[in-house]
Amino acid sequence: MRHRLVTYSPEATFSALADPTRRAVLDLLRKGRQPAGQIAQAFPISRPAISKHLRLLRRAHLVQEHREGRNRFYNLNPEPLKAVDSWLEQYRIFWSTSLLNLKAFVESEYAKETAQAASPKARHRTVIRKSKGKSRKVE
Repeated sequence: MRHRLVTYSPEATFSALADPTRRAVLDLLRKGRQPAGQIAQAFPISRPAISKHLRLLRRAHLVQEHREGRNRFYNLNPEPLKAVDSWLEQYRIFWSTSLLNLKAFVESEYAKETAQAASPKARHRTVIRKSKGKSRKVE
């Protein structure tokens, strides 16, 4: 096997991940090395369709192919997913900050409401009673 310097294209990775079948193939390969036939049996589509998906995943360097005799085995290559993870990290930070701000706002509003409910003025209620067809306020 040759060793060569490989640069991973984020565009190719995202393009490959865009298809739900290819994502399912990657999920299947997380369990370990699988022969092409076994991968194809896991899906309700034709073997040539699975071969096309595997070819796209291979071109995006998301899977590696090993030939043993007539059989082709595939395993997951997680390296290109690091580019996806670093891209997503920006959004994790954004959402984490946004959710922390939302939490602080909700907690402060809740504290204000509970403080108002505990004050003597808030306990004073106006009750409307009906007596003989007439309504009157009782405080």
